[in-house]
Amino acid sequence: MKKRGKKQKNKLLIFIVCLLAVYLTGAIGTIFTGPNTKGAWYESIKPSITPPNWVFPIVWNILFFLIAVSLFLVWTNAKENKEKRCIIICYGANLFLNALWSFLYFGIKSPSLAMIDLALLWLSILSMMGISYKIDRRAMYLLIPYLIWITFAGVLNYLSMTGIPYS
Repeated sequence: MKKRGKKQKNKLLIFIVCLLAVYLTGAIGTIFTGPNTKGAWYESIKPSITPPNWVFPIVWNILFFLIAVSLFLVWTNAKENKEKRCIIICYGANLFLNALWSFLYFGIKSPSLAMIDLALLWLSILSMMGISYKIDRRAMYLLIPYLIWITFAGVLNYLSMTGIPYS
């Protein structure tokens, strides 16, 4: 009985760490994004199909929660240290690229560099899905909305680079 209680506490701690890691990424991105979504620069390049600003925090909070749950599932179901190293690399690279996009696009105002980052981010999501599929398919399915949203973000990023269509 004591062993089961300790295992549950460990899982809760792991879940909290997953949430913190993922939401910290979001917080870092917000440092660059938040103050720059109302400025003249962004308004001048924002495509007309861009959702209203209030949509983004809702979507990102849902996506970050799904990413954290996915990370928790693969981490707690990984059988080998080799798998855990791959999880750290795949999810860690993804979180880094996620925060980097905000810096590139809004921080230094470079949609071109941000587009390169988005391509790498998209590939990192596929990598996360690949490792997740092998360990716990539920974790892979949780990442599908993230892949879809990043694909849409890629469209917006591309349109902001090319000038079609502006609002």
